[in-house]
Amino acid sequence: MQADIKTEIKPKNGIYKRFIKRLMDIVLSLLAIIILSPVLLIVALLVRVKLGSPVIFKQNRPGLNEKLFTLYKFRTMTDEKDENGELQPNHIRLTKLGRILRATSLDELPELFNILKGDMSIIGPRPLLIEYLPLYNEKQKHRHDVRPGLSGLAQVNGRNAISWEEKFDYDIDYVENLTFLLDFKIILKTFFKVLKREGINRTENITMDKFKRNTN
Repeated sequence: MQADIKTEIKPKNGIYKRFIKRLMDIVLSLLAIIILSPVLLIVALLVRVKLGSPVIFKQNRPGLNEKLFTLYKFRTMTDEKDENGELQPNHIRLTKLGRILRATSLDELPELFNILKGDMSIIGPRPLLIEYLPLYNEKQKHRHDVRPGLSGLAQVNGRNAISWEEKFDYDIDYVENLTFLLDFKIILKTFFKVLKREGINRTENITMDKFKRNTN
């Protein structure tokens, strides 16, 4: 990763970024949906039996140019509430099945439909929460200059094991250096990372602490 990342980001506007990348997203996501359809069906049935309905978790996330879209994932948590009617903490609501789905990234398979629709890309900065938008500095805002991805440079360089600042630096580095070769390398690294289950936070927090503010 580059040591000095400029604030004024000018993404490369080559043929790959403008035309080929989107075509590749359509072809690969469609192939993946067809090939993985038995897996999608099995996981959907397991979630329905173990967690109930709805099977798909939906949440609005900011995408390209901060435009909101509905993100799809397999549900991994129950709706268990405390005596005050408030949802229990994540580590209580996350079931054994949910842990397996997250550890193997199977919960993210429905995002293939987001890619097919054009909301997302195979590779790009991960789509984060809407509440983070006003917290980004000018440099970090450029992570929305490209479509969010199923995997990205930050995911193959630590995922939840690195800080928010490091994640954003990787995101901007990707935006600056977007090429077919970089995407290809990230796809290969993602495949091996998922197999090895590397970069996954195994603490009781389940996921990384929320991004609260910029420290720079």
